[in-house]
Amino acid sequence: MLLQGTGALRAAAEAGTAIPGFVAYNLETVQAVVASAETAGTPVLLQAGSSAFKHAGRDALMSLTLGAARRSTAALGVHLDHSRDLAEITACLEAGYTSVMIDGSHLPYEENVALTREAARRAHDAGAWIEAELGALAGDEDVSTGAAAAAGSMTDPAQAAEFTEATGVDALAVAVGNVHGFTATPVRLDLDRLAEIHKSVPVPLVLHGASGLPEEQLLGALERGVAKVNVNAELRRAYLRAVADALPTALPGSDTVATWAAGREAVTAAALDITRRLSRGAR
Repeated sequence: MLLQGTGALRAAAEAGTAIPGFVAYNLETVQAVVASAETAGTPVLLQAGSSAFKHAGRDALMSLTLGAARRSTAALGVHLDHSRDLAEITACLEAGYTSVMIDGSHLPYEENVALTREAARRAHDAGAWIEAELGALAGDEDVSTGAAAAAGSMTDPAQAAEFTEATGVDALAVAVGNVHGFTATPVRLDLDRLAEIHKSVPVPLVLHGASGLPEEQLLGALERGVAKVNVNAELRRAYLRAVADALPTALPGSDTVATWAAGREAVTAAALDITRRLSRGAR
């Protein structure tokens, strides 16, 4: 069933837990996220967004994720991740997405505000909630590059307060040392900065780039207002490792089904583990 509104997000923020946002690229990863949510029995966001559309095609992936969420017994939101295009946002809202993310973090501040405000208007008119980003993350959303965070790109707490008021967003993705993808050295979040942002803004916070984040850092983020955590690279790695392990047996007989199934099962297990960790939170 579709998870509508910000109620679950705000409940997670109050409880010191977080809803996972899992990126899905194809049938197997959609099925895996849905299976993990049904087993966990807690809300999950199925994220089919701009980068995944390049692989599967927008209409095909939108139909796949929305259909899977509607048929499931789990509470599943369908979320557009990292969009920079108002037309894309409108198309996803018209299709039935429950939330969208507008990413104007690459723009000058005033342009980010203007773009985000318009995206928020469209989302709210459609009955959906919206996430935006202030500050910039190093790394690639789809490929782990070993990048390191740049201190100069971190979110400013005072500007975050101004930004949320000016745009009317429902959740704010922040840059506090987090990085897209796995890194060569463990990520250290600026938890003091995160605490200041949490004090200054009235909306739940979002942490992108959580794959491979040390447990104490993750729990520290949940204690400081993070109520949505995006995970992508960790699921990609689980999928590829399972496929690689399956190939020696599958390849002689061209058993593609067994290979895809191995990847799906690995992603299900990884997503379930992350979901349970986030639902326990910092308690």
